[in-house]
Amino acid sequence: MTEENRNDIRLGLLRQPGTVIFGPGQRQHLPSLAARHGRRVLLVTDARMSTTPEFTDLVAAFKAEDLEVHVFGEVDAELPRENIQRAVEQFSGESIDVVVGIGGGSCLDMAKVTALVLAQGGDIRDYYGENLVPGPALPIITVPTTAGTGAEISCIGVVFDTERGVKVGVASAYLEPVATVIDPEFTLTAPPGLTAATGADALSHLIESFTDISKNPSLEKMQKHLYVGKNLLTDVYCRYGLELLNTSLERVVADPSDIGARADTMLAAYCGGMALNTAGTASAHALQSPIGGLTHTPHGFGVGALLPYVMRFNLPARVSVFAELGRVLGVANAADDELTQAKAGIERVDALLTAVGAPGDLRELGVEEKDLEHIAEQAMLSTRLLANNPREMSQADALEVLRRAYRGDRSYWSVS
Repeated sequence: MTEENRNDIRLGLLRQPGTVIFGPGQRQHLPSLAARHGRRVLLVTDARMSTTPEFTDLVAAFKAEDLEVHVFGEVDAELPRENIQRAVEQFSGESIDVVVGIGGGSCLDMAKVTALVLAQGGDIRDYYGENLVPGPALPIITVPTTAGTGAEISCIGVVFDTERGVKVGVASAYLEPVATVIDPEFTLTAPPGLTAATGADALSHLIESFTDISKNPSLEKMQKHLYVGKNLLTDVYCRYGLELLNTSLERVVADPSDIGARADTMLAAYCGGMALNTAGTASAHALQSPIGGLTHTPHGFGVGALLPYVMRFNLPARVSVFAELGRVLGVANAADDELTQAKAGIERVDALLTAVGAPGDLRELGVEEKDLEHIAEQAMLSTRLLANNPREMSQADALEVLRRAYRGDRSYWSVS
């Protein structure tokens, strides 16, 4: 059995918004939260959300607080760079005080990167990468309307650079929101496909953060890098988030109007965001990025389709952690050996992904066998994510994972 990497320095590290308010109906706090930072508010959302009664009511509530409201309601899926350019051009002369993102992950990332460019100038390309932001963004408030991305918590904004044909992250502690308001009532009108995809995404965040490498970073590395590995505090959020999803995902699929299930799923997604903000996602996300570019399928379904195969690849380096996963999910018998417990945990995750309707293999995403080598090659460019994976993944390893995911081969790698 491969010797497992551990958190030898007993590190705990979290990055989080200054204020977090969670619960049904809690969006009523938004105007007063925004007013703490000034009078001119920019709301960013997508075309669907901008036409809903909930959004209209929010705009009225901000105005009732004597706030000057500006709206950018044209955020596109996957957040193309052109969205940011249009918003900055439109609002750079308005002396915006605070930016509020309302919607799914793209809307929340839009709030972060728009707040950055409005404050620091230039083009968003100037900030691609890790810790290249020279100073604070405008204050950012995030309001998720889906349960999965964790973007309401994270200090990363992901942009699709259409000219270059790639997704790029802007990663900086300066992008940490000053507040987030998480109101599960927003998810009640989410289409079933969106609920399924974001649920799979939340599960992947918790699994990858929980099984990540423990980096035992030096002081210098902690100051220079955002992802410092699995640690004591991220594990607390992972365990709780996994316990919630273990029951809430199946409940919300059975009854989309169940506000209790919606709340539990949204709280689990928040836990996933809290964990990944310092532990980071890993190889499932690295492999999904080129797949998303090829197939234009939802991100959550991409990582959901990959996760069963990535877990099996990582198992030899994380037997005790996957065994704990089995116990957290209530499917492992503590009297059994750790490998048996670990496989029980992995297979419970398989079942949860099936319950939400995640694709079972890459063919369901539209991936063709001839694409696999290109996907493996492109995944190797995601060095920031691959560095979090508990088992080193070469291009040959990535290709083998992809081949198994294409065939639907859920056999286990050898654990010796």
